[in-house]
Amino acid sequence: MITGKTTVCGVIGDPIEHTMSPVMHNAAYKKLGLDYVYVAFRVDKADLGKAVAGMRALRIRGLNVTIPHKVTIMPFLDELDPLAEKIGAVNTVVNNNGVLRGCNTDATGFLQALLAKGVQPDGKTVAILGAGGASRGISFILAERGANLVILNRKLELDWAVDLARRISQVFQRQVTALELNEPNLDQTLAGADILVNATSVGMSPDIDSTPVPAKLLRPGLLVFDIVYNPIQTRLIKDARAAGAKTISGIDMLAWQGALAFEMWTGQPAPVELMKREAIKVLRGHEK
Repeated sequence: MITGKTTVCGVIGDPIEHTMSPVMHNAAYKKLGLDYVYVAFRVDKADLGKAVAGMRALRIRGLNVTIPHKVTIMPFLDELDPLAEKIGAVNTVVNNNGVLRGCNTDATGFLQALLAKGVQPDGKTVAILGAGGASRGISFILAERGANLVILNRKLELDWAVDLARRISQVFQRQVTALELNEPNLDQTLAGADILVNATSVGMSPDIDSTPVPAKLLRPGLLVFDIVYNPIQTRLIKDARAAGAKTISGIDMLAWQGALAFEMWTGQPAPVELMKREAIKVLRGHEK
C-alpha cells in the first residue's frame, strides 16, 4: 500500500513504455516488505534539467536513466562515481539528502552477469560488436578487469569504434583494436576470441530473425553474450547454442543492472533471481 511514508524511485527516458524496470523493482520491494514504489516517467530532452530538479525537490530516492538521457544528464548532477566518470555515461542516480550522485550499473551489471556464470574477464580476448552507449560501458569495465578488446562497428559509424578504442587505450594503457564490422573481420577476430559480446540492437524485437554474426562463425569454446533481452532468446543466442558455444542472455544483464541500483537505493541485498523471473514473465507475454 502506498502511504505518505512511501519512498519513490523510478526511471526516466523517451520512449519509456517498453521498460521492464517497474516490474522488476516493485516485485523486489514486495518480496522484502519495503515501503517503496517504482514508476516510469517519460521525459523529453528539453525537460531533462527540470526533471532532475524535480527529483531533488520531490525527494525521489533514486532514478534509472535510459535513452536518450544517459550522457546529457551528467551536467545536472552533483557528483559522479569514478566508473561513470570514466565511461562518460550515467544510468543510475542516487539522491542522498539532496546530493545527486550519478553511477553506471550497466557496466557493473554486465560484469556481474559474467561473474555469476563463473567467467573471469582477466586475460580473455573479447570481440565487442557496436560502439554506442552500451558498448562504451561494457568496454570500459572489461578493460578495467584486464580483458583484451577488439571493437567492431559498422562502416558508417567506424569512427565511433576508433574513438572508443583510443580512449580506452589512453585510460588503461592497453592496446585496443577497432575494426569495421564485416564478415572477414569477424571471421579473423572470432578465431582468436574467448568471448563475443553483441552490444548492438541487431536481433531486437520486432526484428527477431536478424543476427550480427553468421552462424558458421560460431563454435564450441566461444562464450556468446547478447545484451538484447527482447526476445529472451535472440537468433544469435540460438545459433550459438546450436554451434556448441556457451551463452549468456541479455536478461541476465538487465536483472543485474537493476539489482545493483536497487541495492544503492535501499541498502538491502536484491533478490536478483526474482527480478529476472518477473521480467521474463512479461517478455514471454509479449512473445505470445
